[in-house]
Amino acid sequence: MLELQDVTAGYERRVPVFRDVSLTVAPGEAVGLLGPSGCGKSTLARVGALLHRPDAGRVVIDGEAAAGWRHRAPRARRTAFGVVFQQPRLSADPRLRLTDLIAEPLRANGRGNEVTYNVRELAEKVGLGPELLGRRPHEVSDGQLQRACLARALVLRPRWLVCDEMTAMLDASTTAALVAVVEEYRAETGAGLLAVGHDRVLLQRWCDRTAEWSDLGASPGK
Repeated sequence: MLELQDVTAGYERRVPVFRDVSLTVAPGEAVGLLGPSGCGKSTLARVGALLHRPDAGRVVIDGEAAAGWRHRAPRARRTAFGVVFQQPRLSADPRLRLTDLIAEPLRANGRGNEVTYNVRELAEKVGLGPELLGRRPHEVSDGQLQRACLARALVLRPRWLVCDEMTAMLDASTTAALVAVVEEYRAETGAGLLAVGHDRVLLQRWCDRTAEWSDLGASPGK
């Protein structure tokens, strides 16, 4: 179980983005998080994925409270999460070829011997042909780059997926393709999913349940 308990978070301690938000995602469950722009959905998602330390509250994973954030989190905790962000060009190193972008988590975690097989398999699953893998981010479309970013998020076979507006910049066909990849992965592994977005229809069709920001107990940060 992934539990965010009474979380207060922001980027300046004296002015948090939100206060006292609680949310749970059960193993194998897909939860959609809906809310207005600027309310703090993305910040909450980053807290849940151990990428941003909250000012108060706890993140509890399988009954154990998280004790570290970002690189200070234990490796087993860090690698339990795969994250896909809204803007792939801001989350991808422009110097890397797509094959190296996908393989980045493997190499960072001392599993470089797995690169050849895993990158080829995942590239095929997300719809990236071999001719694209040698290209760099500026040489592919937003949709192709987001496919690579999804493959990167899956390469360590995480137990939890956090998709923060993953499809916001994509056309309908690419959106459907990436959602199908996520659902296939969840069916295969039993991974839990937190999907943040504005598209109510998409999230209601995609997820087991949706959570409205206004129902999470949040109070204004300021």
